[in-house]
This record gives sequence, structure tokens and C-alpha cells, in this order.
Amino acid sequence: MTSGHISVVHLFPGQGSQYVGMGRNLYAAYPAARAVFDQADRILEMPLSRLCFDGPADRLNDTVNTQPALLTVSIAALRALEAENKITAPDCVIGHSMGEFSALVAAGALSFEDGLRLVRERGRLMKQAGDSNPGGMAAVLGMTREALEEICATAREAVGEYVGIANDNCPGQVVISGAAQALQRAMDLAAEAGAKRVVRLAVSIAAHSPLMAEAADKFRQILAATRFASPQVPLIANATARPVMHPDDIRDVLGRQFTSSVWWTDSIRWLVEQGMRRCVEIGPGNVLVGLVKRIERTVERQTTDELL
Repeated sequence: MTSGHISVVHLFPGQGSQYVGMGRNLYAAYPAARAVFDQADRILEMPLSRLCFDGPADRLNDTVNTQPALLTVSIAALRALEAENKITAPDCVIGHSMGEFSALVAAGALSFEDGLRLVRERGRLMKQAGDSNPGGMAAVLGMTREALEEICATAREAVGEYVGIANDNCPGQVVISGAAQALQRAMDLAAEAGAKRVVRLAVSIAAHSPLMAEAADKFRQILAATRFASPQVPLIANATARPVMHPDDIRDVLGRQFTSSVWWTDSIRWLVEQGMRRCVEIGPGNVLVGLVKRIERTVERQTTDELL
């Protein structure tokens, strides 16, 4: 892929972008979106749309429900945008963590039904891993990734447990993940080293860390049995910050997601080097365009709400 090849990129959000009420306006206003919600309810044999629209929040925030809910809202938004001719075809797609599955459905590599079943199972395995191998995550603001990597290495050595980088979201916003004691030590060291803010996240799992290895092995078996096609445009993978096109490579990066960091900053910088001029966040909220702004302000940014 040569420089200048990529101009327009579609972004798909992951966990943390959900909120009670998401998708309600799409359902009411756009038949193409309504069809997606109705299909999701049938596939999962549960009123997922009602959970998106009316909550309660604690059920929506249960990862087993959050992941299919986000995928459904993102694809419903995409279908509405396409039906209204409010969006142009992208040169590539990228999703943040769980958002990679939405991106793959959008790119035609994965059917909506298979995508829904995969993220439902992914959520179940993550929850199971949190129960059997508990850990946690924390956001660290105002510190470089390199400084934080050193802090995590110090904490690992001191405690004898894993803690490391889970998400490098943008300069000055990095999420760490690991076993409880090691995580706490890293949080304390980051605060002492002058981090602007250190916030423990309200999760009991150490996502994107080796604590997810058992879940990753089980999920790889499910991925192996799932049909993937070559996407119409490349996916920029979280695990490598580079494009993937072949179904086997897609399975590989999705399997690595459980234990690998989300290299969002590197991914966006690579896209900018390839000529990205505009990005559209498809789905609820505006978290990802906010991260892009922090990484490269010159990129034009749009959200679903702005376009519909």
C-alpha cells in the first residue's frame, strides 16, 4: 500500500461508547436501521433493541450484552447512512477492540449474524475469564507510553504478577491492565511519577493482557469454525497497527486481541502516513474521533449524529 492510497476511513467504537438510549432515533427514523435491530432481536432471541433504548444500564453494561448491542447499533447506523446516501465508501476500516467485529461486518468479511454470535461469545468468555482469573484496568492520563511501560515492568518485578499496556489510545491517554496487586502497584508508581490522573476502571477483568490467555484459546476455536471472506477494503488491526485482508490473518488478529494491546495511536499515525484525510465514526458517540483529534488534528472528523 503506497502513501496517499488511503483517504477516507470508517471507525467503529468498542466498549465504553455504549449508553442507554443509543439507537432509538435510528430505529424510529430509518427503516434500514430498524431492520438491523429487528434481525438482532431474532438472532439472539432476546429484546436487544429494547435493552439499547431503555436499559437498565447495569444490564446494558454487562459485557455479554454490551458487545452485541454496540455491533448492532453500529451496523444499524451504517445501513441508515448508506440508505440516505450520506456516506462514501471507505478506503479501509478500523475498530477499537470489540469494534473490529463491526468493522469486519461493514467490510463484508463477516456476516451480521456471525458477527453477533462471535461478540456474544467473546463477551461470555471475557466475563468467564474475569471470574476465574480476576484482574482490573486503569486509565493513566498525562504520561507517555514509554514511561508507563517502564513503570509496569517495575511493578511486575516487584509483585511477581502481570501488568502492562492494554490500550494506547492517544498521546497522554493509556490504559493499563493486569492482576490486582500488580495493577495497584503500577497505579501508585504512575501517580508518584507525576501522572495527571490515574483512574481505576469499573471492570473486574484484565482485558488485553495474558490473563485472558485461556479465553483466547477457546475463542480461536470458535473463530476457526466461523466463515470469513476477504474484506472489500483492508482492516487495520489493533494487534499490529497494519492492514489485514486474508481470512486466516483476520482470524489470527482477532484471536490475539484478547491478550494483545490495542495500538490505536500507532494505527492512526500509520493511516495518516498513508494519506488519511477524513474519518467517520459509525455507531454511538464520538470517542474515536476525539482520539483521532488528539493524535492528528488535521484529519477531518465526522460522526453518525452529524451526518444523519
